[in-house]
Amino acid sequence: MSDHHPAWGLDGVVPLICDHCDWRYLVPEGGEPSACPHCASPGLTALDADDAHFPYVYPPELVVPFSVDRETVDGRIRTFAGDIPFPPADLNPETLGERMRRLFMPMWLVDAEVAAEWRAEVGFDYEVVSHQERYADGAGWQTREVREERTRWEPRVGRLARRYDNVTAPALGGHEQLERVLGRYDLRRTAAYRPDMLSAAVVRAPDREPDAAWPDAELVVRQRAAGECQTAAQADHIRDFRWSPHYADRHWTLLLLPTYATHYLDDEGQPQQVLLHGQTGQLHGLRRGSMAQARSRALIIGAVALVIFVLGLLAALLGFVFPPLSMVGLLAVLLALPIGAGAVIPIVRVWSFNRRQAKVTYRL
Repeated sequence: MSDHHPAWGLDGVVPLICDHCDWRYLVPEGGEPSACPHCASPGLTALDADDAHFPYVYPPELVVPFSVDRETVDGRIRTFAGDIPFPPADLNPETLGERMRRLFMPMWLVDAEVAAEWRAEVGFDYEVVSHQERYADGAGWQTREVREERTRWEPRVGRLARRYDNVTAPALGGHEQLERVLGRYDLRRTAAYRPDMLSAAVVRAPDREPDAAWPDAELVVRQRAAGECQTAAQADHIRDFRWSPHYADRHWTLLLLPTYATHYLDDEGQPQQVLLHGQTGQLHGLRRGSMAQARSRALIIGAVALVIFVLGLLAALLGFVFPPLSMVGLLAVLLALPIGAGAVIPIVRVWSFNRRQAKVTYRL
């Protein structure tokens, strides 16, 4: 058995699995990442391409190319890492940029022959013109023209025989979540797959079998078929579309979607994933302030307040010997009180910031 899959057009594509999060990857030989792009775990294990744990090694057909330039990516990273109260030491633009990886997310493409009998109601828009009489004080009766848009519905039946190519279906269980946080991809801007497109990139392997993804693809085919039947009937609308399809010659391949992935470590040493859309540059990730750093700053402020307070008390006591020191001591004690109260501000800021950010937590 070989660890390579020549159908990808490369000298070797190495299947990998993360021992921690169970994500599976396809990586050009020699470009294996040192850590999992998802969970940052170093435990990546090579799999045999024919292994039962890695059965979906389909060659890509189309690729949505990366179209966001590095300057834009760096700008988004700087914005993401900025304006965070007491950020973790690991959360900075330099570290995020060094860990940035190109990550292709998979989507299924299926071609299928369809033959079906169908029935539906089709609607035709038309305009009705009427006149309304209205009495107005001082002007008498007035006539106003009223135009209404109405739809006439008629039944239609027919037969359909079509071949539908490159119908999309999710290849990942979290695809809808990915689109929700990063946005959709413009699938009109695709390019034919070339092996060099995987240079310095990692491909996430599908975790949904084609059979599991077929209901999603079938829904897309049904929508296309309904639209074609509406067009054939020269109708403006269609409803209650029903059909009895028979599918043949289904052929599955992959479409690769561009994503940038990086991460930082929070106070607990847990990786927080940051994703960027490879077309639009839209970024998503959880921003967190460091409570450890906030507590450290609070302790420093509290210590300063305590020192001022103690010195103030000493000055007040010495005032019995040298009266002018009494006023200095009193002012020092009064100054120490607001400074001491201000020691909680860093903790409150970080707590409030993290609480707001927790509402948009996302883990792919």
